[in-house]
Amino acid sequence: MKKTDSKIDCPAFQKQEPIMEEIAAKINGAKGVLEKAEFAEELQKEVNVLLACPDYNEESTDCSNCRFIANVRKKTTDLIIKAKKLA
Repeated sequence: MKKTDSKIDCPAFQKQEPIMEEIAAKINGAKGVLEKAEFAEELQKEVNVLLACPDYNEESTDCSNCRFIANVRKKTTDLIIKAKKLA
């Protein structure tokens, strides 16, 4: 696993980011939609930790960036999971 030099100054993000990157790498390396969807469901749980952050402050740039990244990952996992239903 590669080290992340994140610019987001947030303990929750710093904790979740390496976990999410590792799962994303598993999705990218997975063969077939079913295997990818399994990892996507796992990633979605980790993303939800950030989206449910009790310390979220809409005026904080760090929070805004974190929320943006989390939402992009959530949309990606949603697409992968929908593809599983079509398979």
